[in-house]
Amino acid sequence: MSQLFFRQTNVYEEFQTPLSLFELHQQIREELEVAFPESYWVVAEIAQITPDRRKGHCYVTLVDKGDDARNVVAQARATIWSARFAMLSRFFEDKTGQPLKAGLKILFQATVRFHELYGLSLDIQNIDPNYTIGDLARQRQETLKRLEAEGLLTANKELQLEEVPQRLAVISSATAAGYQDFIHQLQTNPYGYSFHTTLFPATVQGNDAPASVNKAMALIVKYKERFDAIVIIRGGGSQTDLSCFDDYSIAAAIGNAPLPVLTGIGHERDESIADLVAHTRLKTPTAVATFLIDRFRNFEEYTEGLYDSIRMFTAQQLNLTEDKLERVQLRISNTTKDFLKEGRDLLETLSRGLLVKPKAFLEGQKHIVSDLERDISATTKDQMHQRERYLSELSVCVEGKAQRYLHMKEHELNTLSHCVETEVKENIKQKEISFTKQSDKLAFTTARKLQTDEHRLKLIEAGIQANNPERLLLRGYTLTLLNGKIIKSIGQVQDGDVVETRIKDGTIHSIIVNKEANDTL
Repeated sequence: MSQLFFRQTNVYEEFQTPLSLFELHQQIREELEVAFPESYWVVAEIAQITPDRRKGHCYVTLVDKGDDARNVVAQARATIWSARFAMLSRFFEDKTGQPLKAGLKILFQATVRFHELYGLSLDIQNIDPNYTIGDLARQRQETLKRLEAEGLLTANKELQLEEVPQRLAVISSATAAGYQDFIHQLQTNPYGYSFHTTLFPATVQGNDAPASVNKAMALIVKYKERFDAIVIIRGGGSQTDLSCFDDYSIAAAIGNAPLPVLTGIGHERDESIADLVAHTRLKTPTAVATFLIDRFRNFEEYTEGLYDSIRMFTAQQLNLTEDKLERVQLRISNTTKDFLKEGRDLLETLSRGLLVKPKAFLEGQKHIVSDLERDISATTKDQMHQRERYLSELSVCVEGKAQRYLHMKEHELNTLSHCVETEVKENIKQKEISFTKQSDKLAFTTARKLQTDEHRLKLIEAGIQANNPERLLLRGYTLTLLNGKIIKSIGQVQDGDVVETRIKDGTIHSIIVNKEANDTL
């Protein structure tokens, strides 16, 4: 233990200062930037793709499965930034006929990035759709070779399709426009033909389609005796969603199907592998409906022609000579007489038997009815007795439950009444306290208001007293009046006017003989 500790200490002393994880990652990033300065073309399979709808970026998980395509030998995270993703995805879809999705092998140009927090990742700058087109073509050829080797490429075509396939098992999405068009055309056909369709709902586009279609096929195989044919239809969607019908599992399910399969999955330009394996391939759901109606019409026309031929042949055979016809009529007449005689003898025998058998039958029925009557009477009495006892027990039970319920409700009512009474008393007490507080506050506020107003009135009274003219007269001032009005300006008087001058101890009357205005005013 001591030796191990000694060795660890020596190692630490040799390196002296350790690196932090951030510093180590920083060195890795710098080294990678020097080692991988350019962008590189890389081949990988998309294992997972997650577009960011809000920001517009796309996050991809890439894998390399090696030569056997079963074991993952390498994996990396990649990002297509929003500035490039919209353009690259649209260009890829236009060229390949399908969107970027899991399971596709792509050739892409990327730069190597290393982030101290998120680690190694690739920034995808360009994607070559031609590589994917070639890889899809290779996968398609491998699937066709596998189906041919297993004998499934033509197995369904070798099945016999009914002349009038009336009972149809339909694999489609219930909300698909193509399914609605298919059903409408069958139901409104101009000849009044009757079709019996049973929908087996399935996803018919995208990555979930193979498992969903195979599940529907397995259910149809379980009840195969109820149907004449299987119809796989799809409509109303994008052409880019139809690559699922190149999947081996769907093609194998069609090849192993015990019933003829008709397809109308919307390929206008080329055929899917499912179309190639199916018994009959048609372009659209409407075309499938037209095919079935035309098949009914052809069979009807064939039977009508066959009927006309038989009728003509019968007429020719019956074109006999008069002599032969008389002999035939005589033979028929004799045969008819013999038959009527035998029937008459049998009828007489049966009539004699009926005279005896009804009595015995009626007697036996009387005994049976009598026994049944007794059984019913006894059973009815037992049932009534049991119901009476049950009702009595139920009445006692209901009465007990009712009393307990009333007692419980009475207790709840008393409790509620006590709670309400307590709450009301408490509320009244709180209101009284609040009223007392408000009353005291009002009394205090009123007294304070009166005191303030009284003080203000005293101040006003003091001011009035200070400005009383009589007090001014006591201090030596005089008041001059003309006709009882105080003279405030020299312009109010004229020469000869009699004015009144009040002083503190009397009044002086004077006549204006001259007036002089101040120059300063």
